[in-house]
Amino acid sequence: MNIREKSENIEKMILSKYATLSVNSKGRMKKEEECSIRTCFSRDRDRIIHSKSFRRLKRKTQVFLIPEGDHYRTRLTHTLEVSQIARSISKALNLNEDLTEAIALGHDLGHTPFGHTGEKVLNKILKNGFEHCKQSLRIVDRLEKNGKGLNLTFEVRDGILNHRTSGKPMTLEGEVVRISDKIAYLNHDVDDAILANVITNDDIPKDILKTLGISINERINTLISDIVENSFDKPHIEQSENIKEAMKDLRMWLFNNLYVNSVAKKEESKAEKLIEMLYDYYYNNVELLPNEFEMLIKDGEDIDIVVADYIAGMTDDFAINKFNEIFIPKGWKY
Repeated sequence: MNIREKSENIEKMILSKYATLSVNSKGRMKKEEECSIRTCFSRDRDRIIHSKSFRRLKRKTQVFLIPEGDHYRTRLTHTLEVSQIARSISKALNLNEDLTEAIALGHDLGHTPFGHTGEKVLNKILKNGFEHCKQSLRIVDRLEKNGKGLNLTFEVRDGILNHRTSGKPMTLEGEVVRISDKIAYLNHDVDDAILANVITNDDIPKDILKTLGISINERINTLISDIVENSFDKPHIEQSENIKEAMKDLRMWLFNNLYVNSVAKKEESKAEKLIEMLYDYYYNNVELLPNEFEMLIKDGEDIDIVVADYIAGMTDDFAINKFNEIFIPKGWKY
């Protein structure tokens, strides 16, 4: 018996009857030999961490575009906070932490430069629309490793695709990531907005603070504790009604006071124009795409999809530098 098999046996002994056991995975799109040390889900987690798209998240917008301060969240720090919250919940519920972590680390790989601003532009341009959750799946299935993909398990792929509110993950671990994503961004977006002097903690409605907690730490703890208490030994992730309503109220308040705030969003129109111009440029000059994207077109992929792949994979900095390189005139040198 190797180390992986021992780990799989331990899962059978200690995990909840509602947990997803590694040995019960539906497998991968391409069959491959099992690792002698890692379970299939821990192997997926490692593949995501070592991917290029994961590393690029460190220079992608969360809420504030291209923040200059060191303490603002990026898409990478958001991902890590989602992973921490999700693992805490999974551990308390005796679920599969490796599966939970793999889904959490991969859920936002498909986010565009400038966050949801870039997503909105590509969704408007592409005839079939653009969603970052679907792009995350395309990255792990097709784009990573020069078109070979990461060949992840079905359960991780399902959790990545269905992490949005409208999604319906097939595993309890996927449900954990879906709600952990909300817990993370609702609280760290408040933290960033306070740091940026856009809002103060006292601006949050008092009934929300009374229910969830005064500080960010208290609110996260309240939300996690409530989920664990109401979901233990159950087949679905549940919340008490008062906590669920307070969470919805906080989300609505943020949409009305931060996500459309003129101070926080004053550069968005520029970012939108930048994405549009880069897309048009590469659509009409596909020969200037990097080799791996040209190969996708030669393999029969639609040009509009491949150009969107390239644009969506850019970091904020890279997109700005490319824009300057293409559209901003340079002084004469000889």
